Amino acid sequence: MLVVDIGKCTGCRRCESACAFFRTGRISNRLARVKIVSLYQTGIDGPVACGQCQERYCDCCPHDAITYGSLGQVIVSPTSCRLCGACQEACPIGAIEIFNEFVYVCDLCGGRPRCVEACTEGAIHDQREEENHPSLARFKKGAKGMSLAQKRAAYVEVLGAEVRKTWSKAHA
Repeated sequence: MLVVDIGKCTGCRRCESACAFFRTGRISNRLARVKIVSLYQTGIDGPVACGQCQERYCDCCPHDAITYGSLGQVIVSPTSCRLCGACQEACPIGAIEIFNEFVYVCDLCGGRPRCVEACTEGAIHDQREEENHPSLARFKKGAKGMSLAQKRAAYVEVLGAEVRKTWSKAHA
C-alpha cells in the first residue's frame, strides 16, 4: 500500500510526472493517478493517492467493476465500468477520478509504484509488510457534497495540521 508522509513533500510533482508517463507515455498531471495538492495559504504540499483503505469505500460500484489485486490495489474493469461515478463520489479523499472516460486510481503500477521511485524526498513509500490499511472514516462525513479538489484539499489540510502540531511540539 502507498503511505504518504506529508511532512516530506516539497510539491515538486515528480510523482505525478512519473505516474502519468508510466501509464500513458505522456507527462500531464491530469493523467496521473497520484495528485499533488498545494495549499498555498498554509505552505503545505501533499500527495493524494489511493492508500487501499480499510473501508474500501470504492467497493460500492453498482456494476461490480471494482476488484482488488493481490497487493490490495484497486482494479477497475474497463469492460464492466459504466463510468457512473459511484466510486469517485464514495472516495472521501478524492483518490479516484473519472477523466476522459477513464477511471484514474492507483493500482501500484503492478507492484512497482513509479511515484515511490520518483519521490526523492520519501514523501510516498510502498509499505507491503504493513497489514493495517489506513482508515479514512474521519474524512468520510466531511466529504459529502465536496468536489474532488475540495476532498483532496481537506485531506492534505488535515494531514498538514498533524505535521504542524508535531513540529510545534518538537520545537517548543
